[in-house]
This record gives sequence, structure tokens and C-alpha cells, in this order.
Amino acid sequence: MAKIFYDQDVNWDVIKNRKVAIIGYGSQGHAHALNLRDSGLAVKVGLYKGSKSAAKAEAAGLEVVSVSEAAKWADIIMILIPDEKQADVYKNEIAPYLKPGDALAFAHGFNIHFQQVIPPADVDVFMVAPKGPGHLVRREFREGLGVPNLIAVGQDATGKCFDLALAYSRGLGGTRILTTFKEETETDLFGEQCVLCGGISELMESGFNTLVAAGYQPEIAYFECFHEMKLIVDLCYEGGLQMMRYSVSDTAEFGDYHMGKHIITDEVRASMRKALTAIQDGSFAKEFLLENRAAGRAHFLAERRRHSQTQLEQVGKQVRSMMSWLRDAKTEETDNNEVGAAKKAPAKKAPARKAPAKKAPAKK
Repeated sequence: MAKIFYDQDVNWDVIKNRKVAIIGYGSQGHAHALNLRDSGLAVKVGLYKGSKSAAKAEAAGLEVVSVSEAAKWADIIMILIPDEKQADVYKNEIAPYLKPGDALAFAHGFNIHFQQVIPPADVDVFMVAPKGPGHLVRREFREGLGVPNLIAVGQDATGKCFDLALAYSRGLGGTRILTTFKEETETDLFGEQCVLCGGISELMESGFNTLVAAGYQPEIAYFECFHEMKLIVDLCYEGGLQMMRYSVSDTAEFGDYHMGKHIITDEVRASMRKALTAIQDGSFAKEFLLENRAAGRAHFLAERRRHSQTQLEQVGKQVRSMMSWLRDAKTEETDNNEVGAAKKAPAKKAPARKAPAKKAPAKK
């Protein structure tokens, strides 16, 4: 059973006088910077010169400096830029300014686990990895709630690294679940490749293509194999597979039991095990880094272009353009997370968190 920590387990004193540099201001970067600022910590955002994110961060009331200036000023440096860029930025703009007793922090274990970043022995290394996108991390914090955060200690130079990781996580918001850099990295990569991204996207597109090839209207195929995925996932998120099966029709539930095992076959499970092995032995990391460094992302960018032009994507754009509530929600989310956040006065201390109550929907 995973070890879980709550607010009463946190020693806030270990972080309250620390200076935090957030390197990057994307999905996670904006949430970390704003949540920690609103928890009463001193925060600066480190960005490269000319970054388009600088205006957003400044509009939210944050001070923006260069990465090297942020690293020189701070004693906790959270790196929240893409995995493939972290090693070079660390080497050139962070490592020269690390001081004994500083802390180097990550929201994903890739570069530490695969030894692309090797910190000096006299700094703490920890991870706080929210299990949700940045807009959700920010929204839940503003509502007095929070998403689960995975925490791990990679190097305890000061003897207080674990307490510091707990306190950082409390400032970010959410429950803390103990893991390791190895476990987080390998399970995260596996989940992305085999289920959350690779598995689900291929499943939805294959279902869509099957219906269209059989002569059904593309718009109907889109609704049945893509649009409704959110409805199912939301039910699973709130109450597990049991709640999802309770909430759908008996016909759908019977179809689940009847056909699921024929779609996810032993051959698919063998492919999952093969993918996990490639993650564990470093083969995937090597391939990913070579693609980004030696190959100039040529294959990656070609795949991105190819997939953006599929019939599923074209039909989806047309269907979504008719859904005004999607456009309204996107605009509102952007305002709340970036510019609108400046209107909220910073909190004096880290807020307490509580889990929201959930109620099962009536079975249809």
C-alpha cells in the first residue's frame, strides 16, 4: 500500500523562508509558480530571452528573469521545461550557480533516472509530480482542493530533503504519495505509451476508421468512438470501473464484459510487456534522446503532421466548431489560470486541503 502524507505531516518551517525559481512557464510551470506564490513563498520565473510566456507570467504578477539569474537567486530550482531540453539548460544555465545546500527539483524523473542530469553531491534532489495537467493543478488549488502529488527523494544532501519535498508539495496543493524516481519515471512512460496516449488514441482512431469503412457517417462515428470517451473517463475518474458500469446501460455493460477481452488480447498484453522492457532497460530513452538531438526531431515532426491530417482530426474539428461551450470553457480556463490569477491576493500560508465528496449518478 502506498504511503500517503497529509498537511499535518508537513513541517512548513523548512520552506517558508526559501526562494523558489520555476524554470519554464508552460502547463505545469504556471501552476507551480502561482500556487507557491499564493502559499506565501518567494517565487521567480526563469525563461529564455524572447519567451512568449514572459508576458503571461508578468501579467499574473510574477517576476520574470533569465534562467541563469533565477538559478543564481534561488535556493530551490524546479525544472519544468520539456525532458529533451533539460540536460542542456541544466549544464549551461543552472549548474554553474548551484550552491551547497540548494535543492534541485523536478516534476518528472526522466533526466535524473536516465542520468542526463547528474547534480553535485552537496545539493538536495527531489521530485513533486502532480497527477494532473497544470490547469487542473491551478484550478483545484484556487478552490481549496488539490490533485495527488507523487513525491520522491533522489539525493538527500542536507538531511532535510524529504521534509522539503513534503513542504513544496503542500505549497503546490494536494495529497502527497511517496514513490521513487525510478518508479515514477518507468510507470509514467508506460502509462503514456500503452494506455493514456498511445493505447487510447490508437483505439479511438481504429474504432472511428472501422465504422467509416463500413459506410457509417463520419460524424456519427466521431461521436461514438471519440466524443463520448470523456463521459466514460469522467465516470471512471469519479468512481472506478464499477461506477462507470453502474452508470451506463445494461446493454453497454454486457458489451463491456463480452467484447473487451477480445479487443485487448494476449498479443496486446505481450506488446505492453515489450514496451515496459524497453522503458526499463533504457532503450526508449536512448531512442527518444537520439530523435531530439541527432535526428533533429525529423521523424517526430513528420508523425505529428501525419496524424494532424487524419480524417478523424478533420471531422473532429468540424464537429467541435459547432459546440460553443467548448470555446467558452477554453477561454475561461485561460483567463483563470494566467491573467485572472493576478487579481487574487497571495495567501499568507499554505492552505489546508480536503477531498471533495462524490455522488454516484442515477443509473440510466
